[in-house]
Amino acid sequence: MDLQDEKCVMVIDAALPLGLIANTAAIMGITLGKEMPQVVGANVTDQSGHPHLGIIEFPVPVLKGSPEEIRKIREKLYEPEFQDLSAADFSDLAQGCRTYNEFIEKMSKTPENALHYFGIAICGPKKKVNKLTGSMPLLR
Repeated sequence: MDLQDEKCVMVIDAALPLGLIANTAAIMGITLGKEMPQVVGANVTDQSGHPHLGIIEFPVPVLKGSPEEIRKIREKLYEPEFQDLSAADFSDLAQGCRTYNEFIEKMSKTPENALHYFGIAICGPKKKVNKLTGSMPLLR
């Protein structure tokens, strides 16, 4: 994988409370780190000799999107053109669960169109990621 040709972005519903925005970004980031460990750099040591865990080797812009825009992106990711992208989404269903077993159970009984997405993170070839998110503004 040529990291120069890769891009990751997060699209988050800007209308969410700040804490939920932060939680959404954290959950999606951890999920992508598991899915794509090759993009996380080696651990580093500062000048004082203290270790620091490696971070992703390229920037991850956080973009602002409405729930409708996030849903449209999620739906496009099911199309053959975009199936090679890695994506992590976070929804109201996931946020409302206290355990992972509860999440598994509820998700198995919930149709995709009933989910309210708080955010989606996408990684893959720059051109494809840009095609989905290129005109979206930064979340500030």
